[in-house]
Amino acid sequence: MTKHAHAAPAPVGGRLLSPVTFVLGVLILAALAILAVRFVYGLGTVTNLNDGYPWGIWVVADVVIGSAFACGGFSVAMLVYIFNKGEYHPLVRPALLASLFGYTLAGVGVLFDLGRWWNFWHILAPGYASPNSVMFEVAACISLYIVVMWIEFSPTFFEKWGMKDARRKVNKAMFFFIALGTVLPMMHQSSLGSLLVVFGTQIHPLWQSIVLPLIFLISAITMGYAVVLFESCLAAAGYRRTIEMHLLTPLSKIMLGMLGVFLAVRFGDLIVRGALGYAFEGSVQAAMFWLETACFVAPFVLLRAQAARRNPARLFVAGALLMLGGVLLRINAFLVGYDTGEGWSYFPSVPEMLVTFGMFAIEILAYIVITRRFPVLPREDAVHGAH
Repeated sequence: MTKHAHAAPAPVGGRLLSPVTFVLGVLILAALAILAVRFVYGLGTVTNLNDGYPWGIWVVADVVIGSAFACGGFSVAMLVYIFNKGEYHPLVRPALLASLFGYTLAGVGVLFDLGRWWNFWHILAPGYASPNSVMFEVAACISLYIVVMWIEFSPTFFEKWGMKDARRKVNKAMFFFIALGTVLPMMHQSSLGSLLVVFGTQIHPLWQSIVLPLIFLISAITMGYAVVLFESCLAAAGYRRTIEMHLLTPLSKIMLGMLGVFLAVRFGDLIVRGALGYAFEGSVQAAMFWLETACFVAPFVLLRAQAARRNPARLFVAGALLMLGGVLLRINAFLVGYDTGEGWSYFPSVPEMLVTFGMFAIEILAYIVITRRFPVLPREDAVHGAH
């Protein structure tokens, strides 16, 4: 390993107030204002939800997609702690930070779509437990995983505040939380696919399958690696840091391997079920399926050569397209491919979209604040000049 790979984490430093953080702040305030109306006057005042579509963009984007984006920490942790790829350790803490806020906001986002949101605590009360419910399993695992990730990330705060004893005690038990942090996301990411299986014929055949739990799990892991590529390239450009190509180049190869497994399972399932023919119908679902597929195939085209995997621009675009493919898979399965019957339709309202933008703005702003003030990214001198 290179000396650079062992660099200790350090705060990036710099000003917190900038045009970017200002815009993020405005989006957050707009979302909070809309949510205030929602919690006081109900869902109908700010959303286009109805009896046919009881969930919309807040569940799909903030929870289903948001939690998949947050799989970077889980995906990198598997490489480091399970497959003993210690060279990727510098990527663990920044990936975990992104996952931490992604999952925390996904957990909070669930509250937005609950009619009786004040009863959310029932999820954690044994007397209300419903072990046979897929939705209960997802809620319980995500809630527990959020707690586990805060514990995993706590040494960052202990280092900043000089709490050596607390850090030492947490590190002694860290193996247990790392194990939980590997099992829990595998459970709830697959269960998000199970959630669609129980909908039966209401889900279009292009996405309705008994192997949806496996499809959702593999795609989430693959998206996790794509998010790490995307985030690393963006952080290097935004903070004018040297991009860690010695880590991202081999990581992109692992990402492509997982992507190959995903595509094999995805199309193998369609062929075995005889559902591939639906992709050639002149329908919105067929068009969205091919758009989704194109985003998943594009990284292979962009990164097919070893030299291409050493190109930061190609890594960034490939990661972004793979993330978009995962987004479309979930939007297609939960919304485009969902048919509740004649007479029902749904398209998110402007307030719904503003709340979603605000949720992602909170995550980005929190990432900027934490990386500038706490030891997350590997220590190095900033590289002056554009990348």
